[in-house]
Amino acid sequence: MILEVLPVEQFQTFVVCTARVAGFLTATPVYFSGQTPTRIKAGLTFALSLVLFPILAPFVGEVDFRPTPFLLLIINETLLGMMIGLIARLIFVSVEYGGTVIGYQMGFAAANIFDPQNQRQTALISQFQNVFAILLFLALDIHHYFIRTAVRSYELLPPGKLNLSGDAIPYLLELSSRMFMLGAQFSAPILVILLLSGFILGILARAFPQLNVFLLSFPLNIMISFVVIALTLGIVKILLSREFDMLPERMFTLLQLLS
Repeated sequence: MILEVLPVEQFQTFVVCTARVAGFLTATPVYFSGQTPTRIKAGLTFALSLVLFPILAPFVGEVDFRPTPFLLLIINETLLGMMIGLIARLIFVSVEYGGTVIGYQMGFAAANIFDPQNQRQTALISQFQNVFAILLFLALDIHHYFIRTAVRSYELLPPGKLNLSGDAIPYLLELSSRMFMLGAQFSAPILVILLLSGFILGILARAFPQLNVFLLSFPLNIMISFVVIALTLGIVKILLSREFDMLPERMFTLLQLLS
């Protein structure tokens, strides 16, 4: 049996495609979590790159395969993929931020658990909302957008054409500031209810001095917070669905700003 030898240029072109796909996957927490084995990460990256390579190869064009320019191109492509994947990661950061604020206000400041996805301690409510966002991300098939965006990114921005001198960085900063606002929207209903609860408990403390309001507030705030979280899951779903639906538009806007 005679096996055809893969041309070096074609293999190097495949490496260029793999670099951008790896950047996509690395920046997206749904695909690459801290608890995922390294072999699974490498296999997923290789398999997806192998499937997309016949589609992406015509858009690669002429590439300088000398060692130094080629290495810079690989770094360039990986950075581009991570910047696009960062747009999706910002949504999960906002969810985690909102959950952290809720946890501190309801009395779970010390109730932290280990998050294997981010390899650090996170608030209990933050982890709950993060898992809820991941399940919604998968249920809405948003992960399929990344495969489409990987193909479209080569049409809009071929390898070696990355331009960071435009409005791409200010656009990412604008999205980052929006994520803090989104996190505040997630926590706003519970913060308002807890504020009213504290106000009522303050009135009770003045009316009944013998009442130990400090000890009463802990179980009461926790119970009220869980009830409000259950009642507002529909609102959180609507907010997350809206943000996830806007991901393709934001990704293509960033690609246009980087071109």
